[in-house]
Amino acid sequence: MTVKKILLTILLFSSLISCGQLNVQNSCNCESEKSTIAKMEAELIELRKSQFTSTKIPKKTFSEYSLLSKTNWEDIEEKLQKDKASQAWPAWIHGCKKLIKKDDWKVSCEAAMNLSSPSDKEVINYLYTYFDLYKAKNKDGSSKGLITGYYQPLLKGSRTKTTKYKIPLYTPPLDLITVNLSEIYPELKYKRLRGRVEGNKLIPYLTRKEIAKNNYPLQGNELLWVENSVESFFLEIQGSGIIKFEDGSTTQVGYADQNGHPYRSMGLALIREGELKRHKVSMQSIKAWAKKNKRKLQKFLNANPSTVFFRELPEGLPGPIGALGVPISSERSIAIDRRFIPLGAPIFLSTTEPNSDISLEKFMIAQDTGGAINGGVRADFYWGQGKSAGAKAGKMKQSGEIWVMLPKKFSFPKMQK
Repeated sequence: MTVKKILLTILLFSSLISCGQLNVQNSCNCESEKSTIAKMEAELIELRKSQFTSTKIPKKTFSEYSLLSKTNWEDIEEKLQKDKASQAWPAWIHGCKKLIKKDDWKVSCEAAMNLSSPSDKEVINYLYTYFDLYKAKNKDGSSKGLITGYYQPLLKGSRTKTTKYKIPLYTPPLDLITVNLSEIYPELKYKRLRGRVEGNKLIPYLTRKEIAKNNYPLQGNELLWVENSVESFFLEIQGSGIIKFEDGSTTQVGYADQNGHPYRSMGLALIREGELKRHKVSMQSIKAWAKKNKRKLQKFLNANPSTVFFRELPEGLPGPIGALGVPISSERSIAIDRRFIPLGAPIFLSTTEPNSDISLEKFMIAQDTGGAINGGVRADFYWGQGKSAGAKAGKMKQSGEIWVMLPKKFSFPKMQK
C-alpha cells in the first residue's frame, strides 16, 4: 500500500471516528479479510515510524484530564452535606470492583471495601480522607456546560419476526472491522475506526440508510424484533433497554458496537426542514411528530447515519452495563467524556431538574460514556428505567457544573508532544 493510499484511508475515516461504550470486538471469519487489516495496520505503524518523521502532525492541545483544576472541598461542602451521599455508595462499590485493579485507585477502593453500609457523614469523611477535589472546566476556561439525561426504555418485542414485531435490533455484523490507531496516534486514545473490507480495501461501513434498504443487507444478524421504529431509534440513543415479550417475560439489551458513522441529531434535521420549532424539540415532541408523519419518518431517521448494534445482557442485573463494565445506578450514575474525566471517578454534579430551576445537586459516579458526550463539562444523567425516567430524560437540557474527586497523588498523564 502506497503512502498516498494510506493517507487517503486515514482522511476517509477521520470523520467516522466515534467513541464506543463497551470494549466489544467482533472479528471477521474470513481469513483473507483479517490478513488485509493486519497488513494495513502494520503499514500504518511503519509509516508513523519512518515516513512521517518530516510530516507535521497537529499537536494535541489538551492532554488527558488537563482541564481539571484542583480546588478546595469548601466549594461543595455545604451542598454535599445536604445530599444523601450514602445513596451513591452502592454505585461506588460496583465501580471499585474494576478500579481496584488500577494503582491510582487501589488504596481508596480497598478502604471502601472495608466500610459496610456507611452513613452519609461516614461517606463524606471517607471522601475527604482519600480524595482531592478538582473543578471541571471547558477548553475556553468556562465552568458551566450542558447536562442532559438518559434512561433505559421498555419496549414490547419478540424473538421472531411477526406482522406486529417487524423492526429488527441487530447484533454486530461479522463483516464489521474495528481498527485501533492509538499506537500510531496516542492522541486518538479511546477512538476507533470502523469499516468493512471490499476486495482489498477497507471502506466505511453501511450507513443507517443503507442498512434500512429493501435488499436487507444485515439479514441473519437480528437479535430481537420490536414494534416501533421510533422507539427502536431512541433505544439506540439510550444505549440499552428492556424488551418485554407477549408472555410477560423480559430481557435486557445493551450496546455491543456501532457502525462507525457519527451521530447526527434527528431533532436538528426536523428543525432545519421546518417540521419542528427549535424550542419545542424533545424526545416526546419527536415521537408525537412521527405518529403524524409516517411517510416522512424514514427520511428523518436516516438523517442520523449512525447505527448501534446490541447484545443480550445477563439475567438479574440491577441496571444496564456502563462503559466501566459494571451496572449503572438510577440517579447516581452519569456518562462523561473520558478524555477529560477519568471513567469511574466520583463526581459532584450541580445542575437543575429537567426543564426547571429546581436545584439538582448530587454526589454521583462517572460510570458511562456516550458518542454525543463531548467536552470538559458535559454529562448525561442516568434517570433509571421506564416511562417516568424517560419523561425526565427527554426534557433534560440543563446548564451545570462538575467537580471531580481523584485519589490523592493521582498520576496525571503527561502532555503529548
